[in-house]
Amino acid sequence: MNGPDGPSCHQQDVSNTEAAVKRLGQEDIKEPEVKISKRFGRGAVQSGLTHECGVFAAISTGEWPTQVDIPQVICLGLVALQHRGQESAGIVTSEGKNARSFNTHKGMGLINNIFNDEAMKKLKGNLGIGHTRYSTSAASEEVNCQPFVVHTAHGALAVAHNGELVNASSLRKMVLGRGVGLSTHSDSELITQALCLNPPEGETDGPDWPARINHLMRLAPLSYSLVIMLKDKIYAVRDPYGNRPLCLGKILPLGSSFLTNGCAKNGLEEKPEGWVVSSESCGFLSIGARYVREVLPGEILEMSRHGIRTVDVVERPADKQQAFCIFEYVYFARADSIFEGQMVYSARMQCGRMLARESPVDADIVSSVPESGTAAAHGYARQSGIPFMEVLCKNRYVGRTFIQPSTRLRQLGVAKKFGALSENVRRKRIVLVDDSIVRGNTIGPIIKLLRDAGAAEVHIRIASPPLKYPCYMGINIPTREELIGNKMDPHQLAEHVGADSLEYLSVEGLVSAVHYNMKTTPSDGVGGHCTACLTGEYPGGLPEDDW
Repeated sequence: MNGPDGPSCHQQDVSNTEAAVKRLGQEDIKEPEVKISKRFGRGAVQSGLTHECGVFAAISTGEWPTQVDIPQVICLGLVALQHRGQESAGIVTSEGKNARSFNTHKGMGLINNIFNDEAMKKLKGNLGIGHTRYSTSAASEEVNCQPFVVHTAHGALAVAHNGELVNASSLRKMVLGRGVGLSTHSDSELITQALCLNPPEGETDGPDWPARINHLMRLAPLSYSLVIMLKDKIYAVRDPYGNRPLCLGKILPLGSSFLTNGCAKNGLEEKPEGWVVSSESCGFLSIGARYVREVLPGEILEMSRHGIRTVDVVERPADKQQAFCIFEYVYFARADSIFEGQMVYSARMQCGRMLARESPVDADIVSSVPESGTAAAHGYARQSGIPFMEVLCKNRYVGRTFIQPSTRLRQLGVAKKFGALSENVRRKRIVLVDDSIVRGNTIGPIIKLLRDAGAAEVHIRIASPPLKYPCYMGINIPTREELIGNKMDPHQLAEHVGADSLEYLSVEGLVSAVHYNMKTTPSDGVGGHCTACLTGEYPGGLPEDDW
């Protein structure tokens, strides 16, 4: 059946589909600023950055029904990923028996408000996937909530996606050209429908899902991390460039030595009760899981009741390096997550150390704009020898959608989010460390708040380079016209926001800091990072003209 409910999976001629979408990186390169109309003001975020979303999947091993509460594991996993998206969330589960229907619950808002006791009782299952969303490529509406579910000739299929397809326009035209109806503008629905296309080599005995996923990955090389659920299996997929994060963990028995003292009982690993996949590892301990490794760039990982196995690895072009988003380290990820063998917190501290070497200043105290700037501020303090002291108290109960009913209250906007610790501030020369500056709307009011509290000097140090280019891979970095880094140099920006001085970390300093504690080296294409928003060098070239 074609239409919003999804396509059939009958044999389809796809011989020309790859040619239709192999435009990524092969078109004439144009300046990023020409692509403005579809990105300007995206998401209506006035300051800061927002990530598109987080994905999570869990499956129990052994005999079903399982003793592991898989829906609760997924819900808690999504709570740990709440920082990656606060607009909507969803969970889809399967009991592993019925190929025709899944248990689904989705809604707008925060996870704890969506998944109440009544909703959780309906989400029975031995496996499932979940998603928490911030929109970049489609509107913030309930129709775009994920995971997406379609009903195919071979049963139900559910997909959750983190990222943004760089060649979405060509893929959309190809899918629509096959007579498939699309009910949303979401890349995730597009992925779901594209998975229902038979691979070029054909299928002889039912659907070959690894081959279909491989076909999709060749049609759309980036950017995504995916979890794909069938009746009794889950596939975890990361794009060949490794642009978006995805990691694997194992659910261990309660009381496991791995969860108590980190040592294996009698030197042997205990048999896992299940497996989980997540955008970040930060929630693993809270659900009784142990971090195992990252899903490799291009890897298709199959999860079943029998365990896990790699069924395929889709290679990127030989002349291309891995391009993991470097802003996961700077801003997006939770500090206790692990990427590339290191904790995010340690990378942020090293950014602060590098910043202190590159941009020293005479001051009395070092502080931060809480909370993502705090690790870098500690690094700056340790490197410079200037003591760290808190100067801002954050109100954690003010959300992004706080109502501002008057011009006066809008002008005082930062005051609702921060309070100044006046006893720490008065007559002090302060180095204030923040993670990034996007539009420059927030830092000025913070400086004024500190000066009103009696600060003698305020020196701003930014633990990342200036943002100068938009992102086309799932981050709401806006157009070049909206980025303050393209309008003012550091001296001009310092004067504009009322700082005594302002300096950024260099691109070289950021890359060096991220590589400092990595367990791998950036040789042979491993450990490469996407710095497109800083340098304009996009890993797969710029997107299509009509994107």
